[in-house]
Amino acid sequence: MSTVSTNPGVGTPPIAAARPQSINTQLWVTMGVLLTAFVALYFRWFSKQAEFSWDRLDDWGHAFVVPIIAGAMIWTQRERLRDVKTQAFWPGLLPLALGVMCYFYFIVGVANHMLQGLAMILCLAGVVLLVMGRDVFRVAFLPLLYLSFGITVSEQVMIKITFQLQLLATQGAWLMLKVISLPGNWFMVDANGNLLEIFYKGRTIPLNVAEACSGMRMVIAFIALAGAIAVFGVRHWWQRIAVLLLAVPVALFMNIIRVAVLGLLSIGDVNLAAGNIHMLIGTLLLIPGMFLFLAAVWALKRIVVDPAEQAELAKKNPVGVKVKRPVIKS
Repeated sequence: MSTVSTNPGVGTPPIAAARPQSINTQLWVTMGVLLTAFVALYFRWFSKQAEFSWDRLDDWGHAFVVPIIAGAMIWTQRERLRDVKTQAFWPGLLPLALGVMCYFYFIVGVANHMLQGLAMILCLAGVVLLVMGRDVFRVAFLPLLYLSFGITVSEQVMIKITFQLQLLATQGAWLMLKVISLPGNWFMVDANGNLLEIFYKGRTIPLNVAEACSGMRMVIAFIALAGAIAVFGVRHWWQRIAVLLLAVPVALFMNIIRVAVLGLLSIGDVNLAAGNIHMLIGTLLLIPGMFLFLAAVWALKRIVVDPAEQAELAKKNPVGVKVKRPVIKS
């Protein structure tokens, strides 16, 4: 004879068990609606940024990759996000509203594409904080901050900084070319301001280190690259800061190499110092720059032993366990 349990905790699922799923569904629906409105609001900025990046691939082409890297940063924290409690945090309305107001001000009042982009990131941070709460925002903070590398820097800022970098690139390339020419003095080189002059077999080859060769845009690209390697490669904040601090000198050094290579190429053909070759060399130099950052990460990991990694190694090779080695009989 079968009996029906009258205990609500036995045999029948509790009614409250379905509530987290419904709340979770409601949360994602709300987030989807807000993100759709977000994309519609800032679609004008997205299209303009894509146009800037596409027209100047050698300078701002990395902007296409920045959102992908930011998404990968969040993906690596998926296990942590599963354990985080999501709840609405109403003070998030403040950065959301401020981001929207600043965006319209930098369209109607003072037109500035860079500040529009920063207002867009502020608004997105407000959406995450409002809907997901403070715990999720802590996880998403670095990816949100990383999105700023995908914003084209305004020309007013670039003009003030680039001239000094042009002089640095000129003097650095002059010194490098001087060293290269030493075996036999097979060519001569002189620097005047941001102008390099190469003397080869009676010919004078001028090489103007223009704004595009200043290295400012390369600095931004290398900082973005260093930021990605710092997040994925090391765990401690001081290690990440150290990798980021290396970005500027590495970028300036690579830019000096680029100008020196263009100078050597101009000896064979003056037209090789401009156009697509200029863009290609700048892109290829990202590869040795990446290996320099990886070498820095390798060195930083060996300065201080991570307790988590040490514990993991201890599990694999516990103390006191002797490994039997095969005996080879002669």
